[in-house]
Amino acid sequence: MAEKKKISPILAIFITVFIDMLGIGIIIPITPNLFLSPEHSILPHDVTLHTRNIMYGFLAAIFPFFQFFGAPILGTLADKYGRKRILQFTLIGTFVGYVLFAFAIHLKLVWLLFFSRALPGFMGGNIAIALAALADVSKPEEKAKNFGIVGMAFGLGFILGPALGGFLSDTSLVSWFDAATPLWFTALLTVVNMFYVYKQFPETFTPTANTKKMTMFAGIHNLKKAFGLVNMRVILLTIFLQSFGWSFFMQFNQIYLLEKFHFSTRQIGLLFGYIGIWIAITQGGITRQISKRFAPPMVLRVSLLGLAIAIIILLIPQQSYLLYFLNPFVAIFQGLTQPNQTSIVSSLASKENQGEMLGIQQSLQSLAFTIPPIIAGFLLNFDVALPMIVAAAMTLMAWVVFFFNFKTSHKSAVEVAVE
Repeated sequence: MAEKKKISPILAIFITVFIDMLGIGIIIPITPNLFLSPEHSILPHDVTLHTRNIMYGFLAAIFPFFQFFGAPILGTLADKYGRKRILQFTLIGTFVGYVLFAFAIHLKLVWLLFFSRALPGFMGGNIAIALAALADVSKPEEKAKNFGIVGMAFGLGFILGPALGGFLSDTSLVSWFDAATPLWFTALLTVVNMFYVYKQFPETFTPTANTKKMTMFAGIHNLKKAFGLVNMRVILLTIFLQSFGWSFFMQFNQIYLLEKFHFSTRQIGLLFGYIGIWIAITQGGITRQISKRFAPPMVLRVSLLGLAIAIIILLIPQQSYLLYFLNPFVAIFQGLTQPNQTSIVSSLASKENQGEMLGIQQSLQSLAFTIPPIIAGFLLNFDVALPMIVAAAMTLMAWVVFFFNFKTSHKSAVEVAVE
């Protein structure tokens, strides 16, 4: 028992989220080429660009679509059986998904490519489990800071993930590298993660007898339930709109870079890695300092507006080097927004329902990430900048909703929690 007490749950959560996000980030530079590159596409040459754009949009949407259904189910199961057991189960499914993705590329099987994203998408609800475990071990005044630490793991995953994806798929570096190499690497990392969770991830929650009925449509049911909670409506709508806009940016910024600046896979990976550095700096350092002085609602009032402005400004430069000056502003404002949104949700939820509510939050974000790729796949056929414009507009709408509708009573409850 003494040995278990020495294990840091925060460190275990950090490493788990980091490896998870590394696997997600590593495919960012790869997927556009699977559909849009004449040399590396797995589609027949006679498929039109219009169709390729739409198919890419649907592939980008399938992961969050299944995450929408998986997150609340896994979150509730984690409340019922404990965090560790369910987390181990999800990592097995994630591993299988990455292996199938690699085979789909080698065999050029489009249906298998879609299935290989659906499986880890459903299992990708494990982020909600990690957040629930963090909420289990965090005092109210520590939540924004600790969620910022996990946010740093997100950032670090995006530092190494896209960069590794770009390098490991570059045949000019190593002759046997191809688009599937990053997937094999990610599968190996997932095995490491599975072993680490088994050995070092301590159980942070003792399940209670108060369990909930499980259905495949728990995501839809729980969203209806969540918006029925008066104190949750505004923050959940804010999270949905902000995630909706962020999805346009994350999924289609690389297409903008390909079309306007003719970036290579390696250049896309390096730029996304650079953005990840700034997100990590923000969530690992800046957020910790700001959380000591300002309550989460106050931070969101500034960060959401700043994020909307920063995204639209990215469309101005005509020289690619200026992107390295402007993207840190996007990263900083996003790095401030994400942990403070999660902190508010966690603070407004009861102790017994942390897993469920954070699962609902992730399910909501997954739904927000599902719709934009499908829309943007069509928008690309009109103008490559349109997804970025919509990203800024939706983020601005999130700021309007939060700034004018987050009630004083709700705000006070959260401010008390972080004093």
